[in-house]
Amino acid sequence: MQAEAALAKQRLFEEVISPHLDDAYSLARWLTGNATDAEDVVQDACLRAFKGLDGFAGGNSRAWLLTVVRNAAHTWISKNRPKTVIIADDLEDAERRMPDHEVRTATPESELIANVEAKRLEDAVSRLPLLFKEVIVMREINGASYREISEVLQAPIGTVMSRLARGRALLIRSLAETPA
Repeated sequence: MQAEAALAKQRLFEEVISPHLDDAYSLARWLTGNATDAEDVVQDACLRAFKGLDGFAGGNSRAWLLTVVRNAAHTWISKNRPKTVIIADDLEDAERRMPDHEVRTATPESELIANVEAKRLEDAVSRLPLLFKEVIVMREINGASYREISEVLQAPIGTVMSRLARGRALLIRSLAETPA
C-alpha cells in the first residue's frame, strides 16, 4: 500500500513539477546570481514541492512551482547574502533617457554588437534589486503572464505591473549609465 502511494506521488511530481524545472532553474539563477546557488535553490524547492504535493489543489502548476522556487530563493538569500537597500529613483527621468530602437541587419559586426548588448543587459538585470529582478525574469525571460506572476508573488496584478515598470525603468537607467 505504501509503495503504491509513493509511486503515485512520484508520478504526480513528474506530471506537476518536472515540466517546469527549466523555468524554476532560470528564476533561481537570476535571483541568486550564479548557477551553483541556483542548483541548490532548485533542489531545495523540489524537496519542498515534493513534500507539499499533497496540498497541491490543481490549477497552474507552473505558478505553484515558481512560488516554491521564489520562497526557497528568498530563504537562501536571507541566509547567505547581506541585506541590501532598494532605491527607486525618478521613473520619468528613466523614460526620457530610453534609447531609440534601431533596425539591424545580420552582419558579423551587428552580431558582435548584439552579443555585447546582450551581455550588458544580462549584467544590468543581475544588478537589479531582487524585488524587481524576479518580476523581470518571470515576465521577460520565462514569459509568465501577469496573472501567473501575481499568483507567484501573492500580490495584486497592479503590484506586478508596477514592479515591472519600475524594474524596466531601472534597467533602462542602468544601461544608459553603463558605457557600451
